[in-house]
Amino acid sequence: MFSKPFCQLQCGEWILKIKLAINSFESGKDFLAIFFRSPEEAVTGRIYRSNRNSDINYNWSRIFCSIFPVGSAKTNIREMDNPIAGEYGVLSFAPKTTTANASQTLIPIHTHSVTDDYRISRQVLGVGINGKVVECESRKSGEKFALKVLRDVPKARREVELHYTVSHHRNIVRILDVYENTYNQVKCLLVVMECMQGGELFTRIQQRAQSAFTEREAAQIMSEICSAVAHLHSLNIAHRDIKPENLLYSCDGPSGVLKLTDFGFAKHLDSADTKPLETPCYTPYYAAPEVLGPEKYDKSCDMWSIGVIMYILLCGFPPFFSANGLPMSPGMKNRIRTGKYAFPSPEWDRVSEAAKDLIRKLLRTDPSERFTIEQTMKHKWIIHYQRVPETPLFTASVLEEEKSQWLEVQDEMEMTLATMRVGNEDIHIKSLKDSNNRLLNKRRNKINKR
Repeated sequence: MFSKPFCQLQCGEWILKIKLAINSFESGKDFLAIFFRSPEEAVTGRIYRSNRNSDINYNWSRIFCSIFPVGSAKTNIREMDNPIAGEYGVLSFAPKTTTANASQTLIPIHTHSVTDDYRISRQVLGVGINGKVVECESRKSGEKFALKVLRDVPKARREVELHYTVSHHRNIVRILDVYENTYNQVKCLLVVMECMQGGELFTRIQQRAQSAFTEREAAQIMSEICSAVAHLHSLNIAHRDIKPENLLYSCDGPSGVLKLTDFGFAKHLDSADTKPLETPCYTPYYAAPEVLGPEKYDKSCDMWSIGVIMYILLCGFPPFFSANGLPMSPGMKNRIRTGKYAFPSPEWDRVSEAAKDLIRKLLRTDPSERFTIEQTMKHKWIIHYQRVPETPLFTASVLEEEKSQWLEVQDEMEMTLATMRVGNEDIHIKSLKDSNNRLLNKRRNKINKR
């Protein structure tokens, strides 16, 4: 038994030789419960049995402080009724394995029915890459949560594992419980997450009908997105599907926190491989050039997506789009691959040069020249977002009274700032008919020819 043998180990990769645990791993019957605690957030990760000396290898992005055994090294995992719990979170071992070089994920998976703990609603909150999300309610507290239902296959396990690994970050949707249940003879994973009642990022901005959305607010939003991505990249995880629909607010009002969700495309990268990704996982508007081609790519694809979101936040329309209404056209693909976009007038006339500078560095077609998350976080537009001018932003607005005529344009622009209006009377918001935006002009011509 040992208590607090280390205090404040620094970030990075650590090899902890825990001699007391050797026999438990050799026998395959026993386990060592380890509880991590941080003043800011609980941290999770992987456990690896790397050799017969039972080195235990952890990769963390935060400081952690304490290692506690439970009982003794002869405590059997199947005799434990509850995972280790504490002020900052819960960690436990998945079912044991005796395979050499096996990896086990620190995720407490419950095997009793999820309905014992939660009432399941039929209200659908959303649909992710791999499964549907419905509302549920804690039987104990009455609090509302989101429940994601996944078919229990290796891909879903990886999604849950990666999401759980990072979910204690302030700007990432938190996982509270994971259940392994069977429904209609189909094995499922049921993931209970915090319920994001504030809605999607762009929907929230659309609701700003009576007040201006400013460049400073855009900078603050981008700083929160970057904080989440910095946490992922510090753990060598690529999200691969960063888009407005996956950025949700915890609640309505100014206290709402913006959080990243849906890890269906996420992947942990092998640090030994400089470009370990090759599967084309993407949403067209936000896809990086290298993802569209046959070449391998790395987590810098997330930085391109951040650049596209930043562009839309500042003007209301995407830098790359398909003029014929298709999710991806040859012309759009070519413009992405060549990095052909512009800052058209008048929407971009009032946007600061610092903002445009950051976009240019994020939307570089060569991944090796594209800004990393570390460089982005240090850019003055992000690190000093409080000093960014409170300039009211223009947008290619679809006015309320013209909605019925321009449904196709709204579909094309999905969750952009279509209905935003500026409160400053000195600022003129163009009507749709006066807009010079290429996307709107081409869509207008298509509708007029009908």
